[in-house]
Amino acid sequence: QVQLVESGGGLVQAGGSLRLSCAASGRTFSSYTVGWFRQAPGKEREFLSGISWSGGSTYYADSVKDRFTISRDNAKNTVYLQLNSLKPADTAVYYCAAGRFDLRVAVPDYWGQGTQVTVSS
Repeated sequence: QVQLVESGGGLVQAGGSLRLSCAASGRTFSSYTVGWFRQAPGKEREFLSGISWSGGSTYYADSVKDRFTISRDNAKNTVYLQLNSLKPADTAVYYCAAGRFDLRVAVPDYWGQGTQVTVSS
């Protein structure tokens, strides 16, 4: 019903920046929360940030709140994640997700395919 497609990943030097995009299509989810997760090799999937589609309120994991910024453009059906001051530990596949509930405590209803971010030292 809903398709999420990430883009913007790539290779970047430590200390650099990157902006990820998540384009949504299909069913409108005005009451949903949309956000970002990541998964590094050998580790569990980690919540990063969420934003309410209609109101725009945001929340972040403590580990990234000083470096990452989430935003949205409703006219373009797109959510962004700005990654700043990147570290090698940020290397992971980054996933866009959408759900009916708080993404920190509930499994999202929809997932994108992921985009690779690699940070070199």
